Amino acid sequence: MKHLNLLFFIIVSVIIIGCQQKKPLQISATYLEPLDPAPNSLENWNVIENGLHASIVPISKRFVKSDLPKIPIEKNWTTNVWKGERASLQLALWSKDSITKVVAEISDFKSETGEKLPSSIAQSRFVKYVITDEFAQGCGYRKPEDFKASLVADALDTVSSYAVKQFETRPLWITINIPENATQGTYVSTLKLLIEGQKTQSFTLSFNVLPKTLPPPTAWKFHLDLWQNPYAVARYHQVEPWSKKHWELLTPLMKELADAGQKVITVSLNKRPWGGQTFDPFDSMIKWKKKVDGTWEYDFTIFDNWVEFMMNLGIKNQISCYSMVPWGNEFYYFDETTNQELKVKAPPGSKEYEQLWIPFLTKFKVHLKTKGWNTITRMAMDERKPDEMKAMFNLLNTYAPEFGASFADNHKSYKLYPNQLKDLSVAFGATIDEEDLQLRKQNGYISTHYVCCSDKFPNVFTFSDPSEGVFIGWYSIAAGFDGFLRWAYNSWVENPLQDSRFRTWPAGDTYLVYPDARSSIRFETLREGIEDAEKIRILRQYLSENNKIEELKELNKMVEKFNITTKPPHLDHLILEGKSTLTRLSKL
Repeated sequence: MKHLNLLFFIIVSVIIIGCQQKKPLQISATYLEPLDPAPNSLENWNVIENGLHASIVPISKRFVKSDLPKIPIEKNWTTNVWKGERASLQLALWSKDSITKVVAEISDFKSETGEKLPSSIAQSRFVKYVITDEFAQGCGYRKPEDFKASLVADALDTVSSYAVKQFETRPLWITINIPENATQGTYVSTLKLLIEGQKTQSFTLSFNVLPKTLPPPTAWKFHLDLWQNPYAVARYHQVEPWSKKHWELLTPLMKELADAGQKVITVSLNKRPWGGQTFDPFDSMIKWKKKVDGTWEYDFTIFDNWVEFMMNLGIKNQISCYSMVPWGNEFYYFDETTNQELKVKAPPGSKEYEQLWIPFLTKFKVHLKTKGWNTITRMAMDERKPDEMKAMFNLLNTYAPEFGASFADNHKSYKLYPNQLKDLSVAFGATIDEEDLQLRKQNGYISTHYVCCSDKFPNVFTFSDPSEGVFIGWYSIAAGFDGFLRWAYNSWVENPLQDSRFRTWPAGDTYLVYPDARSSIRFETLREGIEDAEKIRILRQYLSENNKIEELKELNKMVEKFNITTKPPHLDHLILEGKSTLTRLSKL
């Protein structure tokens, strides 16, 4: 009997020990977060039990670091997916203990018929906090002390382990990339949270692969135009612009953009096309030199390298060159006679303007033709006045009419130059008349919309509702646009990982992703909305070709609900309703 009792004790002890993480967990290195400028000092964390608490939560939920989540515990996640799409889910972790080391592990995904998708299709990233502010009046100079500051969960750090601190909420973001060749069916995996000194917590993840396939991002029709700033990368990482190290740092960052369906390469033809509005002003990708004899010489080396680099990543539909009408009408060139860089003010229509641009356009179009880029190059302008645009077009139409223009228009002036704007983006809330929109489509012109510092909704500030990123994709197609423009993909502020505020606009306005190719909640939800827009386009074509008239009407009726310019009371519910309709029609 004593032997049986001893055996029972050993078995029970092994079971107990097996349920605890006794082996020290290795936690990945990560960067320090900023101090919380407005911690919740009234939160009572003592109402919860010791140990790590964790739950699956909607991706539309943003968490506050010092707030105790008051949510029911959810251990199961399920969704419907297309082959080739990316799905996202979020967990919230919180604890009142001093430090809780956590490692996230995801098993292979297995179907009921024995099919298996490897765990490598999923990526776990802990979410980091950054300082944000508030919309207030939107655009305009800002003194930090005049605006409410707080911490917001946004940056997705590339670590699947973390030391959760005392009295903090720490989100965990999971992305799952469904292979294009995945077999239909329901797949199930287990997400385990290995917790040092505590019992492992398990969550069930499942997705049902539908019969439809989303093509790779390079084949998406959605025209995404997020302006790139390679100079911010060089400054932040303290490397020489266009050095080998600079290209290495640019590669994963711009690959992430290509994987979101980006279609446009941002080029700075001349120095400071937007003045000094960003923390890192743009330099010229083309070296302009005026020789002693008055002739011009141009070095296209950086321009060529940049365009070829981006095209090799899959971004190859359009080259937008800024700008024949820069902010302030200031241009820079090296003058061989004085042996120094000169700045000249040359408004469109002036003699000085012609002396600058006629020789440049003459040589530039020859160079582009030799590279095979002449038909996809656009002279790009940002919110310039109609009189400046008209004068610019008078010269462009004479010397390089094959280029056409790309124009972000906040003056509602597109009707003044109907045949020149091969790429038109109007400010959110503005419309393109239906007859003009249809004519543009017939001519193969691009028509998009954009948001900036003046738009409280929808937007992708660091404090914005994550659902607004998804909404942008739905609105784009509901309003009849070909896509979306946002002026800043990575124009980082001084310390983008700590403080997203900037001197002139709401926090996060200048960038969507973080250094070292760290994505963000904003960027992932924006990408999700673009995927939804692609699904709508594909389903419309399928339903039309198969004469499913009633189903097509149902889809269009649902999409039309997103043709709104004010935020509805329950945006997340509207998006869920839209996604449910897509799922139902995707099974046909």
